[in-house]
Amino acid sequence: MESKEIDIKPHWKIISFTDLKDFKFWAGAKDLASKLTRLELENIQEFLRFVYPDGMTETMVNDLFWFDSDWICESIGLDVEKVLERKSVRLI
Repeated sequence: MESKEIDIKPHWKIISFTDLKDFKFWAGAKDLASKLTRLELENIQEFLRFVYPDGMTETMVNDLFWFDSDWICESIGLDVEKVLERKSVRLI
């Protein structure tokens, strides 16, 4: 059997600076994000800067909004159930 050499290229690390109000949420994270006001997103962003001083990947941000929506809301004094009952206030 002939062996083949596999050329594995290293992944590039791309860093971007994005405000949560401009972040492109996907999948289940859109549900929560679309119901938060600009001010609420700014407050969450400040909280996340404190908790994650080295920054976060896009997947980390999205997963927090999708799977830890209660923690996200509680971080700024909101009840997640009440937030999710709102009509969307933002287009995501």
